[in-house]
Amino acid sequence: MRRAARGALALAGDGAAGPGLGCARSALLLLPPGGAAQPHPRGTAPGGGGGDRVGETTGIADPVRCRAGWREAVSAAAGALRAGGLVAVPTDTVYGVACLAQDSGAVRSIYSLKGRNGRKPLAICLGDVERLYRYCRVNVPDALLRDLLPGPVTLVLQRSEELNKDLNPFTSLVGVRIPNHPFIRELARACSGPLALTSANISSQASTLTVSEFQDLWPQLSLIIDGGPIGDVQSPECRLGSTVVDLSVSGKFSIIRPGCALTSTVEILTQKYGLVPESS
Repeated sequence: MRRAARGALALAGDGAAGPGLGCARSALLLLPPGGAAQPHPRGTAPGGGGGDRVGETTGIADPVRCRAGWREAVSAAAGALRAGGLVAVPTDTVYGVACLAQDSGAVRSIYSLKGRNGRKPLAICLGDVERLYRYCRVNVPDALLRDLLPGPVTLVLQRSEELNKDLNPFTSLVGVRIPNHPFIRELARACSGPLALTSANISSQASTLTVSEFQDLWPQLSLIIDGGPIGDVQSPECRLGSTVVDLSVSGKFSIIRPGCALTSTVEILTQKYGLVPESS
């Protein structure tokens, strides 16, 4: 399955198929300039340009490296995901690892990759708010969703029957991300179902802001999308990840993780929509 995923990477070879990307190593694609995310209106960490340049060497077996046009990179990543692979991607907060949420084998691979507790749920990632209604039972106004998404917030809602039963089978809830980053949104749109998304790091270790910070994971990834540094790599605040808020109880909210957008999220929920903390 992994070999088949890597076979899809031939699409990324400078706009033409090439045998170099079909080898047994992972591939690292450098996004072209201008592909960085714009800062979210609430002033959170955007994606950025720069990062590891093509041709750099590292202390581990290097992946195949090449520059790719935007469409080629999206196509290669979507192909790798459809073949059951794991793909590292930039988001609006930290680097993430994605797979197809409806692919049970790929979901198991993410848990294995991270050494993650099997009772710790994975979020799903979508390209647009409209698609959220297929996989979740929504009990808040559509305008509320659009005030928070896309952005550095994970909304926890009741899951629908459409979602893979092997994804977080221990809970009736699911976290939903729509990052304010153009690449991962385009990638999500290119896939028929939701992505499962988690941070690109070993569980309990710090979140990562450049692809070089998770080099230990490279050999287990089908593709690494290098979008450059995300925010200030020297700032601990840029590693907080998304704010996770539970909206599954009508009229109330519960903060599961403060993350990087706590203040603005709580202001929107309380002042604009009149939601109250669940403990109230």
